[in-house]
Order: sequence, then C-alpha cells, then structure tokens
Amino acid sequence: MVGLIGISAIETVNGRPTSKITINILDESSGKPTPVRVRLTQNGRPVKQIPLEAAAVMYGLWDHEDGYAFQPDSSFYVAGRFHMSLPPGMYQLSLSKGNEYLKQQHTLVVTAGKPVQRTYRLKRWIDMAAKGWYSTDGHIHLRRSPRENPYIMTWLKAEDVHAGVLLRMGDFWETYFPQYAYGQKGVYQEGNYLLTSGQEDPRTSELGHVFALGAADRVRRRDRYYFFDEIFDKVHELGGLTGYAHQAETFHGYRGLTLDGLRGKVDAFELLQFCVDGNPLHTEHYYHFLDLGFPLTATAGSDFPWCGQDHGHGPPERTAQIGNARFYAYVGNATSRKPFSYSAWRSAIQAGHTFVSSGPTLYLRVNDALPGDVVDVKRGSAVSITVHAYGNTQQVPLDTLELVSHGQVIGRVTAHEAGQSANHLSLSLSLPSVKKGQWIAARCSAGPGQAAHTTPVYVTVEGGGFYNPATASRYLDLSEQYLREIEGTFEGAHPNIEEQAWKYQEGLKSRIAETRRIIAELRQKLR
Repeated sequence: MVGLIGISAIETVNGRPTSKITINILDESSGKPTPVRVRLTQNGRPVKQIPLEAAAVMYGLWDHEDGYAFQPDSSFYVAGRFHMSLPPGMYQLSLSKGNEYLKQQHTLVVTAGKPVQRTYRLKRWIDMAAKGWYSTDGHIHLRRSPRENPYIMTWLKAEDVHAGVLLRMGDFWETYFPQYAYGQKGVYQEGNYLLTSGQEDPRTSELGHVFALGAADRVRRRDRYYFFDEIFDKVHELGGLTGYAHQAETFHGYRGLTLDGLRGKVDAFELLQFCVDGNPLHTEHYYHFLDLGFPLTATAGSDFPWCGQDHGHGPPERTAQIGNARFYAYVGNATSRKPFSYSAWRSAIQAGHTFVSSGPTLYLRVNDALPGDVVDVKRGSAVSITVHAYGNTQQVPLDTLELVSHGQVIGRVTAHEAGQSANHLSLSLSLPSVKKGQWIAARCSAGPGQAAHTTPVYVTVEGGGFYNPATASRYLDLSEQYLREIEGTFEGAHPNIEEQAWKYQEGLKSRIAETRRIIAELRQKLR
C-alpha cells in the first residue's frame, strides 16, 4: 500500500523550519491502536530523529549498550502512535507488524504549513492465533527486570510474536542478559502475549550451544561446564525442555547432539534461523536423528541481536530482527476453550505440536494427528495425510510444498500447478499399506529467505519405532565420526583459551564410551 501525503506546519528547530507530523496506526479488524515497527528514511538514509513515543530498551551484542530506541536497521517500535517535527522534504515511511500482517509503504511530502494528522490501518493476511497456533521467538537476548517488561512487550507485539523467550546467555567465563526470575515467576503477560525466561548455556565451540525453555529456574555448573547432560537432567527435573541451537551446525553442535541425543537427553532442535547463512532451514542434523528413531521437536528463534538474513552485511531491512525466525505451537482455538497461558504454551511444546517458519504457515495432519503425535497402526493399515500451506502473493509468495518421510520426498506440489497458487498449496496422500514405522513431516518454501517445516508425526506399527533401516548404518557411522572429532579436541597443544574440552576429557571419555555402547546396540536393533 503506497500513499502520498502533504504535511505542513510552521515550526523551527535550530532556526530551520519544520512541520509537525502525527501518525496513528490501527489494527484494521479491531479499529484499535496497535504496536508496530516503523522505519523513516529520506533519500534512502534513515532519519536520525527518534520520537518520544518510541519504546526504548537497552540491547547490544554481548550485553553491551550498543542499541537503545533504534533497532539495528534504524527502525523503532511504537505502541500505535507517534509524532515528530521534520524539515520540509520527501520521506519514506515503512510500517510492519511481523509475518502475518501486510507491510505498508508511504511517501510523506513535508512542507511548511498547517499540521496534519494521518491514520493508517494494518491488515492481516492470516490470523494464526484464531486457529489455535501461537507464534514464539524462542531465542532472544535482552536483559530484563520487571521495569522493562512493558517496553519489551511492545517490541513483541509490534512483531506479532505471542511468546518471547528471553535467554540468559553464558560461557565458561560468565553470564550475560540476566533475567529476574524463571518459570511462572518470570512470566509477564498481556492478553495473548507473554514474556518468559530461559537460558542458552552451556555454550562451547567444541560441542555447540544448547538452550532450555520452561524450567522453573536457571541451571549452571561452572566447574563442570562441558558435561551438558548434567544441565539437561536438572532442567528436566525443573519441568523444562532442552535443545541444541543453531541447527546444531555452528560451533560443532552436531558433536554435542550426538553425545547427548543418542543418550536421550535432548527434547528439541532449533531448526530455522538466520545465523548460518541466508537459507533459514538446515535439516541435515535434524534428519540424522529422526532417521535413527529419536523424536525432536522443531523450534526456531531470531538470536536477536545477532542474526539477520544477511548476517549484518546486507541491506538494512535484512539485519537482526526479533521474530524473523519463529515457531508456532498449537494451544487450541476458541472452541477448545483453552486460553493462551504459559502452562498451555509449555504443554504444547512438550507435546511437539509445532512448526517453524520465516513466513509461510503449515497445517499437517496424519490420520488427523498433529505434528509431534505418535500414530500407532496395525501392520498393513492405510495412513491418510493432508497438508496445507498458506502464504500471500504480495508478501509471502508460496513456491513449493513437500511431504517428507525418512528424509525422502513422498509428495510435492508447486504454485504453478493446476489448483495451486502462491496463496495456498495443498496435498493429500494415502499410504495404502504401512509395514514399518516412519516419521512424516511437511516443509515449504516461498520468497527469498521464506520457509517452513513441521515437527514430524511419528507413525509406528504395532508399538514399534519409526527409524529408517535404509540410512541407520550410515548415520551410526557418522555418529561415530563425530565422537572421534570430540576425542580429537583432547590431543596436542591447547593455545586457544576459548576451547577447554581437554580439561574435561576424563568425564567426556566416559560419556563417549556410553554413547558407543548405545551405537553398538542400535546397530543390532535398527537392521
């Protein structure tokens, strides 16, 4: 949507004539003011002036005060209204509110004269919460006290993220981005939006970065830092979930995932994020563990203020942004009478009822079961699969929708086929005679950097597993290779003080030996 507006007033700042503009932004469906992301530029350059109404929270890499009211791309957040005095000229105004609302672009022509007030209405192209699916950014780094809660909530609402997980970050030196409380005590909620605390700790370059969501307290053991399993066990005791961040790709996360995942310590996998490269979806290590028969719930998060679609080297609109990678959890719609709450949200993630997205939305059903569910059938039974992907031609133009089982595409449609479109792709498939267990997931792609992927539905036959016998041997060999990589970190000189796995080698070697015993058992079982 593009508008051309003349705005005028006779005012001066430092002797220069200015005009006062007042902008109101409403939600089209409710007619009420709504928090939004605003970017104001002139000749392609950000206007350096910030309105008094901007919601300002200190943020920055490594918990430094690098940012405040302006976001990394020089945009700012307001709760539905702002005013400024600007010198005469032509300005470009961008308004956005996350993935589910249509963005707006307006041209403002500022001249000397009478003040003018303008109102814009933001329109949704889809309402996922109304369908029972609530969005989460599971990886945000902001320090928080109760005083900051309302301001951070404005940021969250301006990106239409219903749950923001603020992770206290750590390494073996210290911690960053502190949180004042955890579990229910750390929840701040306004309507259908909430803030909650978690942790990204431990973090090492040899074994990867791990996260915990939903625990009643933080867990940290500085003197046993490389024994991730001890952290995971305590997090589980505290009612939380554990997972590997960054698609287990950076910081050699696949090594730690092998060590902990094969021993049943890991619940979730951060499947979608812009930290590795401009492609947000990396499935290699995810499919590795699914094919070995280990369920992993798909999550996603922005890793704000670090990761953007360009890793900080591209155009401003592609830099780090809350909600640029998110996951949806099925809490239930109005007819199920389940209110959106911290406990309902956490239960939905524990059940694996999720899909990840940087734009498109997905609905997968296998025999009417949701992602994360186990569907147990009798040998030779038929299994019915339906999947729908939704996008928007203007903003999230769908391209391809695929059904994946055991890493192989078993169904595929594109927007160019009859009956399909850039707004809606659908696929129905029947497996007529299921003889072995399998995991089944859906994934789709849309415009540049736009993708989605579900947690699988796990189909089992008469109480069996869902592993893939065709790939098990190869993946077990790869797991053994990753264990050898860990052992390789113990050898030679150790000049890099950021790598200290060698100090913990005795304990790590016992864990590696335990994992090798499991690999040997799996070789016999998964034939």
